[in-house]
Parts: sequence; C-alpha cells; structure tokens
Amino acid sequence: MKFKFPKPTGEELKAALASGIFLGIAFPPFPFYYLLLVGLVPYLLQLRREKTLAEVNRFTYLTFFIFNLIALYWVGSWTSQADIFLEISGAVLIFFNPLLFLIPSSLYYFAKKNLNEKIAFWLFPFFWVAYEFLYSVTEFRFPWLTLGNGLAYFTSFIQSAEIIGVYGLSLLVLYSNLLFAILIGDYLSKKIFRKKAFLLVSALIIANIAYGLYALNQKEHSVGKVTVGLIQPDLNPWKKWEAGNLQQQLDIYLNLSKEAVKNGAELVVWPETALPVYLLSGSYLKYVNEIRDFVDSNKACLITGMPHAKFFRDSLTAKRYNAKKSSYGNYYYATYNSALAFQPNTGYIQQYGKIKLVPFGEKIPYGNKLPFLSNLIKWNVGISSWNTGYDTTVFKLKIREGNDTLKIAPLICIESIYPDFAAQFVRRGAELFVVVTNDSWYGNSSGPRQHEAFARIRAVENRRYVVRAANGGISCIIDEKGRALLRTPVFTRTFLVGKVELFNRTTFYTKHPLLVPYIALAITTFAFLLGLIFLIKRNVSDGKEN
Repeated sequence: MKFKFPKPTGEELKAALASGIFLGIAFPPFPFYYLLLVGLVPYLLQLRREKTLAEVNRFTYLTFFIFNLIALYWVGSWTSQADIFLEISGAVLIFFNPLLFLIPSSLYYFAKKNLNEKIAFWLFPFFWVAYEFLYSVTEFRFPWLTLGNGLAYFTSFIQSAEIIGVYGLSLLVLYSNLLFAILIGDYLSKKIFRKKAFLLVSALIIANIAYGLYALNQKEHSVGKVTVGLIQPDLNPWKKWEAGNLQQQLDIYLNLSKEAVKNGAELVVWPETALPVYLLSGSYLKYVNEIRDFVDSNKACLITGMPHAKFFRDSLTAKRYNAKKSSYGNYYYATYNSALAFQPNTGYIQQYGKIKLVPFGEKIPYGNKLPFLSNLIKWNVGISSWNTGYDTTVFKLKIREGNDTLKIAPLICIESIYPDFAAQFVRRGAELFVVVTNDSWYGNSSGPRQHEAFARIRAVENRRYVVRAANGGISCIIDEKGRALLRTPVFTRTFLVGKVELFNRTTFYTKHPLLVPYIALAITTFAFLLGLIFLIKRNVSDGKEN
C-alpha cells in the first residue's frame, strides 16, 4: 500500500500563494512593508477552515515555503564562484525553514481541539512570537524572517521598538492581520461588519504610527559626537583567502583609510575578516606595525574585523575555551571571527570574538558533540569551524586628547539581527554600534539589503547610531531613529565619512529585551498545559463511558 501525500486544494493554493507572495514582497528590499499588516489574512482565513492537523501543516508549509523562497532565495549565493557547501546549505534552508512555521500552526490546532476555536485564534500571535524567540536561541538559529524585521523601512511604525522591540512589532503585525481576517472573513461569509474589530485594528495601527511620529520629533540628548570613516574595499570574498596578495590588500585598506582621515575621520572602520590571516599570531608583525604606524601618525582609532587565534598549553584551560589540539605540536588553539580595536600610541589591542555564529557557515550546529559533522562539512574558504566568543566586550577608545572614552559595541555580521544580544552591549555602556560585515558572498541580491535594513531596528530599540562597514556594501550610517543618513552603493571600492552622535539613555526595551517573548512563552505554555489537562480529562471520561 503506497502512502500518497494529499494534494492541496484549489482554495489552499490560492491562499498560500497570496500570503506567501504578500509576505515575501513586504520584506526588504521591496518597498511594500505595509503589506505585512494584511499579508497573513488569506492564510488565517484558510487556516480556520482546515479540519485536520495534516491539512493545517500541509497548507502552512506551502504558504511559508513561498514566503521563504521569495525572501531567502539568495542564501545559497548562486554566484559563479560560490562554494558547493554554501549552495547546499542555502537549498536546504529554503526547504527546512518553512517546517519551523509548523510550530505555531500545530499549537493553534492543539488549542482549537482542546480549548476552543476562538481562543486558539486569538492566542495564535503569541504562539508565533514564542516560536520566533525559541528559534533564535537554538544552535540551528537563523531568525532572519522574524516578522518585525520586515517593517524596517516603515520608520514611523517601528519607533515603538524602543519599548516592545522587534518581537513586539511581530505581535502588532500578527494582531493587525488577525483583526483584518475577522473583518474580511465575517463580511465575506455573513455580510456582517465587525465594528469592534474595525475600531481595534484602526486604533492599533493609528496609535502606533502616532507614537512613531511623536518619537521622530523628539530630540535625544547627545553626549558627544565623533566623525567615522567606513572603508569599503570591495574585495572578491572568494579570492582574498588565496595566499600571496596580503600586502596588496593591506595597501587598499590603508590608502582608503588615509583618504577618510583627510576628510575628518577620527574613527576608521574596516569590514569583517579584513585580512585573511591571524594577524596577531606573531607571524605578521610587519603588517601589524604598518597598521600601528597608520593609527599613530594619523591620531585615529581603528576597528577592524579580523581572524584571531588564542593558543594554550594547559589542557584544562583549553577545554574551558573548547580549544582544538594541534596536530603539529603539544599545544591547543581556538580561532575566532573577531573584531580588533587599535588606538594611537599604545601597544594594547582590544579584541572581541564573535558569539553568534552562522549555522553551517561558521559553525556546525552541535559540532562539538558530533565532531564528525565538522570534518564532513567545510567551506573551501576554510571558515566553517570558528570557536564561539565568550564575552560581550565593549571597546573603550580615546578618540581625542582629553576626550571622554568612547564606548563601542562591536557586532560582527549576523550578530546585528539578534535584538536581545545587541541590547547586552548597551546595558554594558555602549554608546554606538559598529557592525563589521562581508555580505559580498551573496552577490547583488536581497541579502545585503535586508541585512542593512534590519540594523535600523537595532538602532531604534536602543536609541543608538549604527555604523556598518561592509566589504562590498552596503556601508552606511544609521541614526537613532532608524534612518539611513549616508549609504554606499554596492560593489564599489570607496569610503564614507560622516558624523555620528553618541547617546547614553537606556530605553525600556534595552532594560527589558525579553519581556515580550517571555510573555508569549508564558501564555503559550499555559495554553498548552490547559489544553493537555482538558485532553486527559476527556480521554478519562471517554474511557469510563466505554
């Protein structure tokens, strides 16, 4: 007997296509962000009609496969030089990621069967936000499609993120869709106009935009300014790991940096893994001295992304850092995708090791427990096995003689999409986010533009400027309201210089970044346990009757 997976019905196909496309084109770089407020309506209307869990999850997978395909088509790179493992990972993600959306839909079905349909429908947004947060804390995490991220260009709407954060924005999006689904569904099926639902959704949207307009007109109290130079070398990310051109690469950075300093830059920022070597390992003193000479002679500070290695003789210490044993000698080593900070007239170089590593791209999930996976999956460029950093280090730099110390949060690449993680740096005193990244792996696609857009929400949540130095773009300066003040074109060798304001106010969100997801988790857990109790009682009652 052959098992045949049931084909979706015509109504399911229409609803899945509508919601999948609406959500996909609501995300950057498309300018249709307002579709997020209604894009789930066809999905929600059809979801309420599904009778079995198989139907619910078949329809849900189809909807979010379309969404993922439009929004994440770029993750495999698909450029002529792309690494085969990156392409495989990208293809797997496109098919795997939609499976995770079955978590809120299954919870909805469970609540519908064991509580009631109306309660399940109204709790669905909390189920969704609970899933978004839980996904962000696993080793398979890739929370790129957190719904609130799609609002990045809706500047007046995202200002409330300083209170509720990106998960709160997701909740607003979901309740907007839910209320519109009630309005439209009841009008189409019963010709009934739900006045309360209309007033509720109108109040939700108007109040949030009104707060946003108010916030945009409020001036934050600045505690200082600094002129930043962002260096965009536009090096081929696939070729720069080849040996033999290190001096040429360094000359490109130094020449662009000197031009930035001539234009007033006091803090110069190079992108992620600017040079493809362990610069401070002791084997590259010539290049370290060239960088120090630049910093000293120009009286400018420098932050750069850079591979970094730590070496250990003691096995216990090595174990604490999850260091690997060298096959060339009796020592252990740990390698990090790092950010380094150079200051004039000091030999001390501050270092931060990236904590939020890209699954499969930089670290194999649970690779320390299943080491054979780490040996099996490796990029040709050799960056699939970084160690995880161990502390959210805030760089402290003296920009000018007698000036107060500038406190900087160094975020490396994908770390800028983790909201509560970024807030940790601000709670430690950071006055400015510096993001070093290399989005050139993904060509001239939506990926680099989405990454730049999501950083705008980090700016609003914490009321801090964000500056991004990206190898091939987009390098930019984003103000505390989430507005991109200056941006570079992609795939251009250039530099950007601009003034950045510093702030030290701590927002409600920064103090309580997990409030909304914890509320969602609590409500989801309570609903699940209550449904479980009712299910057990019903089964016991049915057993007695039989």
